[in-house]
Amino acid sequence: MTQLTAEAAAGSQSVRRSLFWILGSGAFGLAFSITTTAAYLPPLLHRFTGSGTLIGLVLGAEGVFALLLSPVIGPWSDTFHTPLGRRRPFMLAALGPMGFCLLLMPFMPNLWTTTLIVLAFFFAYYVYEPPYRGLYPDILPPSTYGRAQGIQHVLRGIALGTALVGGGFLLKAWHAAPFVLAAFVTTGACAIPIVFVREDGGHGRVFEGVSAYFKRSWRILREEGEVRRFLVANAAWEGTFAAARTFVVLYVLDGLHETKAISSALLGAVATGYIVAALLASRLGDRFGIARVIFWSSFLYGGGFLFAGLATKWHNWYFAFIVPTAVAGGLVMTLAWGLLFKLMPEHHRGAVSGLATTTKGLGLLLGAPVAGAAIDLARPYLHATDGYQVLWPVCGIPILAAIPIVYRLMRIEQSGQPQPSPG
Repeated sequence: MTQLTAEAAAGSQSVRRSLFWILGSGAFGLAFSITTTAAYLPPLLHRFTGSGTLIGLVLGAEGVFALLLSPVIGPWSDTFHTPLGRRRPFMLAALGPMGFCLLLMPFMPNLWTTTLIVLAFFFAYYVYEPPYRGLYPDILPPSTYGRAQGIQHVLRGIALGTALVGGGFLLKAWHAAPFVLAAFVTTGACAIPIVFVREDGGHGRVFEGVSAYFKRSWRILREEGEVRRFLVANAAWEGTFAAARTFVVLYVLDGLHETKAISSALLGAVATGYIVAALLASRLGDRFGIARVIFWSSFLYGGGFLFAGLATKWHNWYFAFIVPTAVAGGLVMTLAWGLLFKLMPEHHRGAVSGLATTTKGLGLLLGAPVAGAAIDLARPYLHATDGYQVLWPVCGIPILAAIPIVYRLMRIEQSGQPQPSPG
């Protein structure tokens, strides 16, 4: 496979389809690693502690790294001119540590050593992600954003389903198997865009200083009003996603008192809905507008979570409502970055990608710990599910609260003229 030059691709409205899949492989690797960690680390941690709050804090620590690293790594990758390019040196530096930490994670003897390895994994993850996100608008013309995000999220959906369903079966055979598989899959998939995309090395300063990057990120946040509104909504979406993925397995096993087979089937239904959403997203976004699709999907997504909070025992007919809710959630998550690409200033792509990852970190930092604390607090009152059913209202409320913001962005997208706020 020949290497693909970023500038040549970005300058043409006709893009080789293989480029979408090459770029999307990075998302596949990231999704596989973080899904495995979020879904199957809690059962591992459950061997060391029964506290949902503590488990939520360990998983929620991901948000600290997103908050602290992304505002630096994102804008740094805008100015990091090297023979390897701007974005890929960061991705390459993170590749080995991500795989190594995933490999070690299930073999740690206690809570604290496991936590240290998890934190190291999160550090490497957020060195890789912001430059990887910035690579998309560097390489692709605006007319292909919807299609590119659709393919990316097809791959993310496949990763989600494979990691969740396959990991569940592997977990039965050997507690370390999901993490060993994730180590090799993540390393291989995330290496593909590093190997097969070539960037122009360019010329200029390599490092301007941590304070300079923080100031630049803060200035963009202050001046770009529509970007700022998107980031608030993004924090809500990511917080919900983090809370759901962290506790869904424990909800099925300990809350509904069902088997791992039911857990795998439920997760498979979610992954199926996510893949369906990824296949539909680009067509719906192109026809009706990205923000409009997110707006209407949010009602079903958030409402579905509220309805799920009524369940106290498992019934197979739940699949009829899980899949549409998963499709709606998949549409929101699939199209979110495509909407941001339309809003971000061209010369601050890395910085805005870093800010988006930062607000993702805020959602992660709050989502899992808040959900864990809510479960602990609800346990004395919701005996049937050991408190776990409160998870779903906690997930649904932020989605519904973000709808007015999406409505504003929908009007901006229709006008085609996002305007920076006066600074």
